[in-house]
Amino acid sequence: MPLILQRLLHPHLAAGAALQAPSTARQPAPPAHLHPVWVVVLISTWLATACNVPLWREVAQLPGHGSLRSWGFAMAFAVIVAAGNAALLSLLAWRWTLKPAAALMVVMAAFGAYFMLAYGIAIDASMLTNVLQTDAHEATDLLSWRMAATVLALAAPPLVWLYRRPVRRLGAWRHAAHNGLLLVGAVALIVVCVLAVFQDFASTMRNHTRLRYLINPLNSVYALGHIATQPLRINTRTLLPVGRDAQLGASYAGQAQPPLLVLVLGETGRSGNFGINGYARNTTPLLSTRTDLASAGNAWSCGTSTAASVPCMFSHLGRTGYEARAANFESLIDVLQHAGLAVLWVDNQSGCKGVCDRAGQTSTASWNDPTLCPTPGECLDRVMLKDLDARIDALPAEQRQRGTVVVLHQMGSHGPAYSKRSAPEHKRFLPECTSTALQECERQQVVNAYDNSIVETDAFLDGVIQWLSTRGGKAQTAMVYVADHGESLGENNLYLHGLPYSIAPDVQKHVPWITWLSPAMQARTHIATGCLQRDLAERRITHDHYFHSVLGLMDVKTGAYSAGLDMFGGCRQGVGAGTGVG
Repeated sequence: MPLILQRLLHPHLAAGAALQAPSTARQPAPPAHLHPVWVVVLISTWLATACNVPLWREVAQLPGHGSLRSWGFAMAFAVIVAAGNAALLSLLAWRWTLKPAAALMVVMAAFGAYFMLAYGIAIDASMLTNVLQTDAHEATDLLSWRMAATVLALAAPPLVWLYRRPVRRLGAWRHAAHNGLLLVGAVALIVVCVLAVFQDFASTMRNHTRLRYLINPLNSVYALGHIATQPLRINTRTLLPVGRDAQLGASYAGQAQPPLLVLVLGETGRSGNFGINGYARNTTPLLSTRTDLASAGNAWSCGTSTAASVPCMFSHLGRTGYEARAANFESLIDVLQHAGLAVLWVDNQSGCKGVCDRAGQTSTASWNDPTLCPTPGECLDRVMLKDLDARIDALPAEQRQRGTVVVLHQMGSHGPAYSKRSAPEHKRFLPECTSTALQECERQQVVNAYDNSIVETDAFLDGVIQWLSTRGGKAQTAMVYVADHGESLGENNLYLHGLPYSIAPDVQKHVPWITWLSPAMQARTHIATGCLQRDLAERRITHDHYFHSVLGLMDVKTGAYSAGLDMFGGCRQGVGAGTGVG
């Protein structure tokens, strides 16, 4: 009879048997309970070393690497990072929160390390906002076996150790005292290390600001804190009015046909990869043959991500004002509606980031087209032209009679799955990278896949112009295309976008901006395409001009309009060099 059963049924017999049993088979002793302080120290050390490979790789590339002084700086910097993590954990090192908090920081650091290693990105509030606003389809594009392996390698060892290692229980007051001493000790250690290498530390942080965004996971924690405290800095409960005084200008008096403006909001467009802007490859075979449009060669974005750029470019504040705002305001879309115009937003992306919340809108997420939507919930941009006439006709007739503005929000060249953004007939450059782990592909293959997505955009924009031409008997038509931000394609081991604006390379901020005006719209606005071609070829414009240029093009009068920021102002008849209808 098994001993455990004997103990249950016959306790007195089990006791006797226990006395007769040999004592040679001893059970292994359970692991000793670890003091909470040691848990913090060991986890912080792991975070500062294994989870900060991107940081130390960047430090290793600093000028003077290999000297005794550089090694001293690197060691002091490592201690600073570890002590910073320890200081943060000391605030969370309580009986029921220590292990969950440590585990959360480990997982956060593992994911952060992967994305920084794989794509060369840096993490700040803007990047994290973009991540939080990403939809399921965009998130799926980022998944790979390489990511799973990296996260597992960085997170599994400390998580298993945390799970299996018992932690000593301390009384509340004793626990508080130990946490306080740990916090003070960590801060003191940081101060000592900074003072020890102050000259090198100060100059490095000043001249290599990118390092600040690579300190993992403190970068993510800071970004989350910045996002969480935003309501304390910005009044998000109240939406302040803009352009409530908006009125239609003189061009609407007795008009034979209403204006119809299509605003194509591009996604991840690099100006330098557009053939129409002088790129060595003919990525815009259709647009490049047209003589009736103007492409701005010196156009710059408001941000380096969709979440940052879209609300900014549709704002009247400009980049500087938008970043410093104390409250949220109505957008360009609202002002157009205040003026009495019909507005429709068609989205093939992850939403309009709040700028179209009070306008008519539709999303392609639920559309079913076997040709243009090869993947459920994910469509090529050309699908937005399908049934567009009917969608416009469904808008209020009274507003349509005045004029209509349609926004087509592209999927464009959204990465890292560039190969999904073009149809087979538009894959001119092969072989292309079909993996979302871009670092696994040769750089030329990445560029090929991206350039093919530009060919797809070329076909889409040409299709928009052709569709507008068919509406010429009903409306005076125009199209303005501009991308929200650019993209890095492996230059200096950087991929994708979203770097802090101050340190982002130009390829993430230099965007394409193309304007097409029908002859009727040129006559209506007194803006000649020929003048625009000359004026915008070199003149610097930014997203700051977008709000005011659209209002000027649609002849909307409001106090929110600034003539100095209207990119078309210099080509209006009698104002600039172009005086005729081109």
